[in-house]
Amino acid sequence: MKRELLRKLPRVDYLLKHKELEEYGKEIDYYTFSKSIQKGISFFRESILNDSILSFEENDVILKIKEILKKNSLYNLRKVINGTGTIIHTNLGRSLLPKNIERHFLDITTSYNNLEYDIESGKRGSRNSHLEKLICEITGAEGAIIVNNNAAGVVLCLNEFAKEKEVVVSRGELVEIGGSFRIPEIMKFAGVNLVEVGTTNKTYIEDYEKSITENTAILMKVHTSNYRIQGFTHEAKREEINELAKRKNLISIEDLGSGILVDLSKYGIRKETTVQEVLKSGIDLVTFSGDKLLGGCQAGIIVGKKDLIERLKKNQYLRTVRVDKITISILEVIFRMYLDEREAVKNIPTLKYITEEISFVKNRAEKISLLLNENKILNRVIETKVDVGGGSLPEEKLKSFGIEFLINLSPNEIEKRLRNLDVPIIGRIEKNKFIIDMKTIEDEDIEFVAQIIISEFKENL
Repeated sequence: MKRELLRKLPRVDYLLKHKELEEYGKEIDYYTFSKSIQKGISFFRESILNDSILSFEENDVILKIKEILKKNSLYNLRKVINGTGTIIHTNLGRSLLPKNIERHFLDITTSYNNLEYDIESGKRGSRNSHLEKLICEITGAEGAIIVNNNAAGVVLCLNEFAKEKEVVVSRGELVEIGGSFRIPEIMKFAGVNLVEVGTTNKTYIEDYEKSITENTAILMKVHTSNYRIQGFTHEAKREEINELAKRKNLISIEDLGSGILVDLSKYGIRKETTVQEVLKSGIDLVTFSGDKLLGGCQAGIIVGKKDLIERLKKNQYLRTVRVDKITISILEVIFRMYLDEREAVKNIPTLKYITEEISFVKNRAEKISLLLNENKILNRVIETKVDVGGGSLPEEKLKSFGIEFLINLSPNEIEKRLRNLDVPIIGRIEKNKFIIDMKTIEDEDIEFVAQIIISEFKENL
């Protein structure tokens, strides 16, 4: 019986030319195509040998191969629908980029470009020059430099100005960021000696001054962007830290973390210190991320005094953390938008989601709810609250709207099935209900999302 079934299995060379599979062969590379066919045959061979398949037809093999081909043709990194409502979702790629970035991005990445070429002089140029003046114009800094993330920016600054020396930080600011990266460990890696001052909830300028020795190089402030200490608290003002640093001939640095260039309080959001405000306080160097509240791609941005920035440019470590043409091209588009705040808030998705009127979110929720209910995918529109995410604005809960599924499936089953689609829909389970939050879903995606939900659950009606 087993021998007969094994002999019945079609050969690889036969299936490579099979009419039912030929379209797949045109769409993917030969290696993936042939390997998928081999895997399909192997699945049946092993199933026959362990008695889990007692009969089959050629079409069964074809269907299995198609299933494997479909799975193998998907990229590992691919688009997902963010129905969690979290705007800067670290697990889902953080900030979205503006749609109109596409043309410039393609021009730069599919053509040669002047990454390190000075067109005016015809000589070698600097990749940093494409962004420095623009960033300085927006932030008010004297100089700027870009590295591949904020942690790298902090390490570069510490390594250049305080290697084998002391850096003073308040105990209330020894933060841990995502992935268990902690300020003390980063400082150790940079080759500096951490000096903790004050207490978790109270640190005065006198605490900084008392800790200064002949080996002190930096007074450092770390913005607690992903948590707040409330109640019986005190922290030294930036102006005080700057004044003390100047008086003692030291450097003042602030790791601002998320980094924001727009005063969000104008849009009804809790006040968050902007990069411009930190620089105006006199702090020498400020570091912040490119892919959080700024709304760009992964990068670390260092702004501050020109003489200090020039020193950073000569640090040998910079070459290990420098950015490429892709990052520079994206950030140039983003920073150009900040030349007009109205354009930035309108076109940078992170800022748009944070500041948009709640009526727009409700309208999106009602649209998709109607489409689903018309197709008997029972649901209802509910009010929700969402986080900004990415360790930004930890106390801010934004009002939102979502759809709550009322179909006869468990929330875990709904979550799993939508997560395993070719274009996964990632929602959340709340109070034993599965919810898709509309804060992070665009109008243009509503019909697409509705159709794939309808296709997935129509058999359960």
